Amino acid sequence: MSNEKLRKEYSLDHLEEHTAFENPFEQFALWFHELLQSHAPEPYAMTLSTINAKGKPSSRVVLLRHYDEKGFVFYTNYQSQKGNDIERFPHVALNFFWPEFERQVRIEGIVARVASSVSDSYFASRPRESQLGAWASPQSNEISSRTELEEAFAAFNEKFFGQEVQRPPNWGGYIIEAEKFEFWQGRPGRMHDRLCFQLSENGQWRRYRKAP
Repeated sequence: MSNEKLRKEYSLDHLEEHTAFENPFEQFALWFHELLQSHAPEPYAMTLSTINAKGKPSSRVVLLRHYDEKGFVFYTNYQSQKGNDIERFPHVALNFFWPEFERQVRIEGIVARVASSVSDSYFASRPRESQLGAWASPQSNEISSRTELEEAFAAFNEKFFGQEVQRPPNWGGYIIEAEKFEFWQGRPGRMHDRLCFQLSENGQWRRYRKAP
């Protein structure tokens, strides 16, 4: 298939300085609310990119579980590949792609663990099978077979039979404290809008436009 047949024109909306918020969290909240109202599939999906000890990048989709002006929260195994990357190099990037609105939001920032009490509270709200899965899966580590994983799940199911499943000590939340946002809105003729927000040393957001 030729590239011409893959080309798409974007024309649903525009992003102008006089209509955008001065605060990037307010702009994100507006766009995210519109996405939720559209009933788009997997609205909480976001691509998280990390860098390992050798400077090699790695990306995967994780689920946004909370956000406010303090940052963006997701949960995972601390001993997974992303967990190990984060412990060595806490600078990460997020990407939200919302084709329903021809929009993309890129975020860069510093990541840190949330308080244990926050992780405990969220873990308690998860379905029991997901709780058991957090115990059974040595996430990102090589395993011999699917059977090994299922046997581990069965063992923990038996261990916690008739009682609440406690949060594993190697599982919990991270919060990404944003330092930079870029809001991308598709426009015709590849003249897309790219409105950026950079956090300054005095804690204020500087807003500026980038060429597409």
